[in-house]
Amino acid sequence: MMMTCIATEAAPIPAGHYSQAVVHAVGDSRLVFVSGQLPVVPGAPMDPEMPIDRQVEQALRNVEAILRAAGSSLDRVLSATLYVVDIARWPEVNAAYARVMGAHRPARTTVPVPALHHGFAVEIQVVAAL
Repeated sequence: MMMTCIATEAAPIPAGHYSQAVVHAVGDSRLVFVSGQLPVVPGAPMDPEMPIDRQVEQALRNVEAILRAAGSSLDRVLSATLYVVDIARWPEVNAAYARVMGAHRPARTTVPVPALHHGFAVEIQVVAAL
């Protein structure tokens, strides 16, 4: 068994005690576990007031950058968990998610939450194949 931590400046640098992602390899099976990503634009001020569709798109772009650094991509996502503050905004969240993910439809869970860090409305975590 092998575990490798992934780090890239193309996505927000963790502010806490965690890795952007961890690759787990056992035999020929390799998976990448991407930590929850907020819609933070790397190198820019945080903007929790950006529209919710842009938050979904940015969070997925951060996930995508981390997946690329690990040697994977969005079309290899097996499972996604979306944390959403205002579940009434689900249609907008789902539409933005579908635009970015295209025809690829991984398993997905949506979790309504009362609040997210820095006041954002969305956080996305994924597991992908390598």
